[in-house]
Amino acid sequence: MSAAPVPSYGTAALADLPPSVLAALGVPGTADVLGLERLPRACVLIVDGLGGELLEAHRAQAPFLSSLPRRTLTAGFPATTVASLGSLATGLPPGGHGLLGVQVAIPGTGRLLNCLRWQDDSVDPETFQPAPTMYQRAAADGVAVSYVAQRMYRGSGLSRATVRGAAYTGADGLGELVGRAEHALRQGGRAYVTVYHADLDATGHRCGVGSAEWRHHLRFVDLLTERIAEVLPPGTALYVTADHGMVDPVERVDADTTPALREGVALLGGDARARYVYSAPGAHEDVLAAWRETLGDRAWVCSRDEAVAAGWFGPVAPGLLERIGDVIAVPHTDMAIVASEREPWLEQMVGMHGSLVPAELLVPLLTYIRD
Repeated sequence: MSAAPVPSYGTAALADLPPSVLAALGVPGTADVLGLERLPRACVLIVDGLGGELLEAHRAQAPFLSSLPRRTLTAGFPATTVASLGSLATGLPPGGHGLLGVQVAIPGTGRLLNCLRWQDDSVDPETFQPAPTMYQRAAADGVAVSYVAQRMYRGSGLSRATVRGAAYTGADGLGELVGRAEHALRQGGRAYVTVYHADLDATGHRCGVGSAEWRHHLRFVDLLTERIAEVLPPGTALYVTADHGMVDPVERVDADTTPALREGVALLGGDARARYVYSAPGAHEDVLAAWRETLGDRAWVCSRDEAVAAGWFGPVAPGLLERIGDVIAVPHTDMAIVASEREPWLEQMVGMHGSLVPAELLVPLLTYIRD
């Protein structure tokens, strides 16, 4: 089995976009790794789920997006919203900010935290994700910083972990996203505005990226981007990117009904395309061997130490290592690792993501400049 690809941290990863944007805005002490044009205003449009391979395969549904200058970035690992929003907020790989997947262990508790839903009030988001954000850094230098996204996310645990330093502006429709982005970009001499659109990802989860519904929604994303481009004030750069791609796996391996995948397992975290397996005391080697044997050549299966050494997470900050599973299982074939008893919601999902395969890991970076 070939080695898993490693995200391009430090050269061409999502984590490199925020410091590059800040450097282009003239914020001191930031590195423009991506070589962006220096302008007083920047708008970053995050289209959840718009993988680079998906955009390339559906150019006809996205004529405006396809007309823009394009380069390719990698998400981090796992290729999922929580980890990527953490990197887009902090400019750090997942190992630096600690939002290491959808479900991660809360060390010392025997419990998982779902970082998307954040239903555990005992976990303070600002402590769990302690790194300062690029929004805070920009605001401290006098940049007007705004985050435009659905109202339902305002004040959520994930937003508190990632959006610190930005003025959160609620926008529930496409027209609101455009209008409020325009208003935010006209505040002050320098502006940094992030616009987050979640619905393409949601459509993919419900219907699959092979569906007509997903293609129809991509047309709306294309129109959204074009409308934002039209209202940019002079001296603004628009950067369009995504947090991950997506695939429609057909084969399902159920960790709840496969005895070899249950024995010795204390907690099952992560997601269907990037599993964290937390072993019971003394069972680590047996669990690793059982998962390797059961999944065979359909997944990369390794220990936590092996994944960290390979650079999957980037440098892991002190105190964050135990959030990662003792065993990590990452499907690279047409397979999802579900858990019918513990995670019944996965049974309804068609599109999934999280793996290190290009269809999930690679994301576009598109640029439009209003001089």
